[in-house]
Amino acid sequence: MLLLPPPLSTRFPSIHLPSPVLGHQIFQRPLFAAMTTAIATNLLCSKHLDAAADDDDDLASIRNRRYDFTPLLDFLSTTSNSDSTSPTTLDPAELQLAETYRAVPTPLWHSLLKSLCSSSSSIPIAYSVVTWLQKHNLCFSVELLYSILIHALGRSEKLYEAFLLSQRQTLTPLTYNALIGACARNDDLEKALNLMARMRRDGYQSDFMNYSLIIQSLIRGNKIDSAMLQKLYEEIEADNIELDAQLLNDIIVGFAKAGDVNRALYFLALIQGNGLSAKTATVVEVISALGNSGRTEEAEAIFEELKEGGLKPRTRAYNALLKGYVKAGSLRDAELIVSEMERSGVSPDEQTYSLLIDAYANEGRWESARIVLKEMEASHVQPNSYVFSRILASYRDKGEWQRSFQVLKEMKNSGVQPDRHFYNVMIDAFGKYNCLDHAMATFERMRSEGIKPDTVTWNTLIDCHCKLGQHKKAQELFDEMQESGCSPCTTTYNIMINSFGEQERWEEVKSLLGKMQSHGLLPNVVTYTTLVDIYGQSGRFSEAIECLEDMKSKGLKPSSTMYNALINAYAQRGLSEQAVHAFRVMRGDGLKPSILALNSLINAFGEDRRDAEAFAVLQYMKENDLKPDVITYTTLMKALIRVEKFDKTGKLERCYDLL
Repeated sequence: MLLLPPPLSTRFPSIHLPSPVLGHQIFQRPLFAAMTTAIATNLLCSKHLDAAADDDDDLASIRNRRYDFTPLLDFLSTTSNSDSTSPTTLDPAELQLAETYRAVPTPLWHSLLKSLCSSSSSIPIAYSVVTWLQKHNLCFSVELLYSILIHALGRSEKLYEAFLLSQRQTLTPLTYNALIGACARNDDLEKALNLMARMRRDGYQSDFMNYSLIIQSLIRGNKIDSAMLQKLYEEIEADNIELDAQLLNDIIVGFAKAGDVNRALYFLALIQGNGLSAKTATVVEVISALGNSGRTEEAEAIFEELKEGGLKPRTRAYNALLKGYVKAGSLRDAELIVSEMERSGVSPDEQTYSLLIDAYANEGRWESARIVLKEMEASHVQPNSYVFSRILASYRDKGEWQRSFQVLKEMKNSGVQPDRHFYNVMIDAFGKYNCLDHAMATFERMRSEGIKPDTVTWNTLIDCHCKLGQHKKAQELFDEMQESGCSPCTTTYNIMINSFGEQERWEEVKSLLGKMQSHGLLPNVVTYTTLVDIYGQSGRFSEAIECLEDMKSKGLKPSSTMYNALINAYAQRGLSEQAVHAFRVMRGDGLKPSILALNSLINAFGEDRRDAEAFAVLQYMKENDLKPDVITYTTLMKALIRVEKFDKTGKLERCYDLL
């Protein structure tokens, strides 16, 4: 715990606040003991002039001056700062010490402070130096002193103390930027974004470095969102902040991670057009995003550009392209890129082999996958549980859940122990094919081996019981999850809200929503979609619309799935006018209608015996390049049968046969 000395009452009121996290007082004077001498012996500031001085004139004027701060640091480590209102009442020895250092230039104080802040153990004495300088009016760049301290506290994960320190004076651009940076480094994005908004309201412009730190924090926390990133970029543009290479690289990686490949490519072109260089890691992220989007040809083109630019792709770059081929089902291309990799002298790693095994497993070539496993061992790359979980997942996705036992046996023969992720995939495989006994047996086996279930484990089990209508067992698992000390996440609450909704237990739905928010979990798009669906299916349309409006008021954008659910709910009750209204609102929100929504609209008109309007929807599909599917034609035939226009069904049957 960092203990800082109490600030002077002349400058700041003495505050002794108990730390809510650490449970004891913060601003108490520390014991510095031998640490002071060790620091002071190396603090002849001539060693730090280059880091401290901001321009050549300052450097020229103080280059040959040497100041030994050992007496000051010794004094501060053994003597409490006086609470006197005037330095003239201090001990003569302290006054003499202050006079000794009165000629020290400001850049050297900054240098001393930076040196002390370079280690978390010496931050307390750095704080003492700042308060002592303020007391004796020896350094006038006070805001810079505080920003250095705030930066150091943030770097040492002492965010609470950084905020307390910032309250000692009015926030300036320097201290604002230091605080925002500290929040971003500690992944407290809410505070960072709030501070940036407050800074803008105060008429100040944020540092471009803060935008980089915030984007990096979003990426680290896997919270990156294209809309949020676009908003940050709009702020950067509005403030005319010049984009440096680091910020541009962070923006590209952010959009790539968010799956917004087009924007990532736009900024990649921008960085190249400005004569700056994209980092290899940045280009790899773009290749990976293109591969994930099925745009393997573009991924190949950028990969070739990387080579033509004189850069030798490493394993991570090859893996990014390989991942795209595997996802696209291009086994031949996957094999070729691994061969090229080996010819280029780039060693495959665990991920390379895992992806290749994925490719073979997706094609049902289990023997080829086994050969790759043997190659891994021959290359001294030990297969891990994740490799086998990918094989298991591929069988699950192909409906071959029975092979789970074979994979488990092969895994143990290779000397690999199943981990939590493997068991989660196994439970999911059994759950997807309604084998609840096997799922529960795997769950118990997992716990017997000392592997603690996580939220994914519990969510999978609860969800598969809900889907089979075993709501009582699902609720028992939900209760057991909490009793075991595993806190439900938003997904857990969404599953249980849907379960209670299907049972029309509306009071429990409201109770769950309240409990969810009391634990700091905010409803997301899936939550609202679930609410709209369960209310709509039960004919509680006023509650469904209320949820939709509440969602919009909170700044969340409704999804197509949500409107599909609402249109379908109206359709099932023959409320075609309301379905049309929901469709128009959907269009007004800028969402492109899907085949699912349009089929629901056709169904609504059919239920309402409005066959002409139903066929108008079919015409709308054709005009907007939306291909009707089997459900489209069967729903139209039902509409014709309902109004007894049997003579027109023949043409639809012919269209159906052409699909």
